[in-house]
Amino acid sequence: MNTLANGQFNQLKGVIRGTILQTNDAGYDEARTVWNAMIDRRPAIIVRCAGTADVRACVAYARDHGLPLAVRGGGHNIAGSALCDDGLVIDLSGMKSVQVDPQQRRAWVEGGATLRDFDHEAQAYGLATPLGINSTTGVAGLALGGGFGWLSRTLGLAADNLLSAEMVTADAQRLHVSAADHPDLFWAIRGGGGNFGVVTRFEFQLHPVGPEITAGLIVFPFDQARAVLAQYRDAVDAMPAELTVWAVLRKAPPLPFLAPQVHGQEVLVLPVFSPVPGEAVNAAIERISKWGEPLGMHAGPMPYAAWQQIFDPLLTPGARNYWKSHNFARLGDQAIEVVLRYAANLPTPQCEIFLGLLGAQASVPATQATAYPHRDALYVMNVHTRWDDAADDARCIAWARDFFKDAAPHASGGVYVNFMPQDEGERTLDAYGTNYQRLAQIKMQYDPDNLFRTNQNIRPATGTTA
Repeated sequence: MNTLANGQFNQLKGVIRGTILQTNDAGYDEARTVWNAMIDRRPAIIVRCAGTADVRACVAYARDHGLPLAVRGGGHNIAGSALCDDGLVIDLSGMKSVQVDPQQRRAWVEGGATLRDFDHEAQAYGLATPLGINSTTGVAGLALGGGFGWLSRTLGLAADNLLSAEMVTADAQRLHVSAADHPDLFWAIRGGGGNFGVVTRFEFQLHPVGPEITAGLIVFPFDQARAVLAQYRDAVDAMPAELTVWAVLRKAPPLPFLAPQVHGQEVLVLPVFSPVPGEAVNAAIERISKWGEPLGMHAGPMPYAAWQQIFDPLLTPGARNYWKSHNFARLGDQAIEVVLRYAANLPTPQCEIFLGLLGAQASVPATQATAYPHRDALYVMNVHTRWDDAADDARCIAWARDFFKDAAPHASGGVYVNFMPQDEGERTLDAYGTNYQRLAQIKMQYDPDNLFRTNQNIRPATGTTA
């Protein structure tokens, strides 16, 4: 365990404008709590930074004293990369400013902002950029891993809409990175995660979206799931980019448009979303509802910001969570059978399997255009195992791992880095594929000592190999 003399600690206090917490301070336990309750780490120091100068001071301090270093944005990462044991945590949660220029359609977003913070400011002007599906997620972690959500088929990934960033590198220097400034580093942070430094501010391209969009849920009984998923699979190639349909298998939550007797039963839910007015997509949504005989559906115009928050009640903090994920270039009959077999035996009522549909604009850039390489992934499958009692850890994790193993022969081999739990470090090569070697070279240039390693780590290249 790292211990710091009073003089060393006072050295840090003297250069920090924000708040510093140690293990015995009030608020320490709250500050080390993240979304996934399975993560239980005890940093030596947590610094709630007030600005970039604080971030620079923390990076220099951790480097000079040999401390493990972690960076907390939204604290939502499944692997718990926001925390480290016996080290220093740079907590950006107080740095959540979002500034919007509606004329230039630009947003400048600090590293601690959440999706809700972003939407609140951008939607005031009817603007958005592709982000995730849970409003409590941090913008930083999502975008640095690539970042996909409801708008990605229409507008690409979050990383595709990143115009520039301000970041602090391992030498504690502040850099402005863009296509013109440090373009290698700009390439790396668009999908390379937190491996290259602390991004204190992002600049995103904005697009006209909302405030009203078209969205909703279509719920089918589980005994129709096989037929509905087959029709879903067969329809996606012709689906317009302005329409996104995901598939979620879980026990029915108490949705008000479902009969009470359906609540808690296994169902297939198709969330549908389009940024265009209802009259342009109503016919397509109606056709989707005819793939089976729905138990209920609720779809129509609603505020974009409300849709971005609609799944928050199913993703509240405090539960134990374990994920396994595969990418699929296609959804064959055998893959569907594996999904159905495990969906019929969910270990807890909170568990779900979802297939997030990408393609369209998300697949347009070349594999090497950004660090995120999975442009061929039509579906991103996440096995979201969720429970409350630690006594259920072994049973729930085993279910997820078994599912992952049985689905692997039908997957394309890649994985979305933001969906990797803490025990999947060996899949980093799967996350970056042919882009890994270039990332390792850039890592060697900007972080040769691997200071930023509390993540799905890209190790610095040695010579010409990683």
